[in-house]
Amino acid sequence: MEENSRFDVQEELKKLPNKPGVYIMRDVDDTIMYVGKAVNLHSRVRSYFRTIVGRGPWIDKMVAQIARFEYIVTDSELEALVLENNLIKENRPRYNTLLKDDKTYPYIKVTVTDPYPRILFSRLMKKDGSRYFGPFTSAQSVKSTIDLINKIYGLRTCNRSLPRDFGKERPCLNFHMNRCCGPCTGMVSQEEYREHIDRALDFLGGNYAPVMKDLENRMLKASDEMQFEQAAKYRNLLNDVRNVAQKQKMTDQAMDDKDIIAIACDDNDAIIQVFFVRDGRLIGREHFYMTHVSGNPKEEILLDFVKQFYAGTPFVPRELMLPVRIEDMEIIEKWLSTRKGSRMYIKVPERGDKEKLMELATENARLLLSKDKERIKREEGRTIGAVKEIEQILGIRGLSRMEAYDISNISGFANVGSMVVFEKGKAKKSDYRKFRIKSVDGPNDYACMKEVLTRRLMHGLEERRDMERRQIDADYGSFTRFPDLILMDGGRGQVNICLDVLSELGINIPVCGMVKDDFHRTRGLYFNNEELPIDKNSEGFKLITRIQDEAHRFAIEYHRSLRSKAQVKSSLDDIPGVGPGRRKILMGAFESITDIKEASLDDLKRVPGIPEKTAQSIYDFFHK
Repeated sequence: MEENSRFDVQEELKKLPNKPGVYIMRDVDDTIMYVGKAVNLHSRVRSYFRTIVGRGPWIDKMVAQIARFEYIVTDSELEALVLENNLIKENRPRYNTLLKDDKTYPYIKVTVTDPYPRILFSRLMKKDGSRYFGPFTSAQSVKSTIDLINKIYGLRTCNRSLPRDFGKERPCLNFHMNRCCGPCTGMVSQEEYREHIDRALDFLGGNYAPVMKDLENRMLKASDEMQFEQAAKYRNLLNDVRNVAQKQKMTDQAMDDKDIIAIACDDNDAIIQVFFVRDGRLIGREHFYMTHVSGNPKEEILLDFVKQFYAGTPFVPRELMLPVRIEDMEIIEKWLSTRKGSRMYIKVPERGDKEKLMELATENARLLLSKDKERIKREEGRTIGAVKEIEQILGIRGLSRMEAYDISNISGFANVGSMVVFEKGKAKKSDYRKFRIKSVDGPNDYACMKEVLTRRLMHGLEERRDMERRQIDADYGSFTRFPDLILMDGGRGQVNICLDVLSELGINIPVCGMVKDDFHRTRGLYFNNEELPIDKNSEGFKLITRIQDEAHRFAIEYHRSLRSKAQVKSSLDDIPGVGPGRRKILMGAFESITDIKEASLDDLKRVPGIPEKTAQSIYDFFHK
């Protein structure tokens, strides 16, 4: 991809933050090869690009294919682990499949729809009406926490169906040890039991302070009383609660589809960061550059993005989360609901996990803005900045499209011309054109150039007239759109040829020559009968050099392809009975023209598809 070809790995490695997160390795086709998590993105990602002995051939093979990488910053290693798992399951990168186990993290499940709910350990989230908390990285911590909650709040652990099984069996040992309030006895109402569950839900929802404070007091008391085993037990329980208390935002218990949109902007640039949550899991993100944002408030930029992005995307989520309210939010909501075919909602989170996930998306957008700002500025310097330098040197304005021309031949054999196009300092290869010279025999570059320019400009004029006649209002294409500047590979002579053609056709386009020195290196510009000096260290000079080299390369490649075809033709196509089909058979049966020349008559007769008479003609052609 063109974007990947400009990805400077060493430069991007310097910008990695010293934060936890997930990194994504992509190949030249932009396919995700590997997803990994890191406690420190800066250290972890850089380690792949160091020379490490004993890293293993499989990893070395993967590293050799890395064309670019990207990353998502998280607030903790836990969040990085969970996000890594989500992305691996969604994208199935080929190197992850063989290098990593398919993790399934545990959840705490509360069966709130039951008359007497239970708190259970679960590996899956289902839309069964239960409330889920997690996922968590330590299964043992989850089990210990469930056990702790059951003890603290006196919740049942049995699988009896209540109230159907009231009094059918004796209460279990937990009831007699005061670890369960005994709803199976029928002596605890649903309202009383619901109070226990609500306190447990409050704990799981984030109100850990009372329990942690109680455990800490018990631990200190046991230690003061020299009951060290009991103190260690409380210490372990306290650590388990702390592990559960580490909030993570990578999975949403509602299991909905939602897009979280954040924005980072400065005076001139804006980046929109979109987190995609599907079935409650954050499965990916994308960022978008917004142009022409100078002076616009965030609300207007977000409004423009939402309208443009969701007008073109085939999928509309159930929920759209924005950092601020936008104008006509209710109308946009109705429009998107119509597009979705069912009710969708636009929300601005203000508290809780949703608000924290928005903060995370915003932080990633800020990082992208600061990281890419330097790259964007460098790229603009090489392109738009370079074009402005050329404008200043030539004293012209409004320069966007430039066309450059070159001629290639060898002693007048197979004269060809090339036309390359640069727009805003970037090559536009879709508009490149090549010309095989029809009217010139022998080495006459001026005559060849005149034919190329005349054909190109006449073609453009004819297409314009045809479009006007048919009343077609369309953007001009490669020929119908004329350049703002024509660049000739040479000095005064080439420039004058171009000016003559323009004058004959009644077209007014500035023409500039790209002058080379005795060593065939770009020296300066020839414009309005004057050679203009140009700073060889400037971006404008580098752009002129790139354009000149590109025109030369494109012409030479075309000439080389014609020359190769002509060599085959001159050797075989003059033989009676040998046309394109039999020529192809011969070139497939022998490695070269020399082998065909040196082949015996019997060797030629044995070639499938070559009749004996034709074989005789080939042999006679090369031996008489």
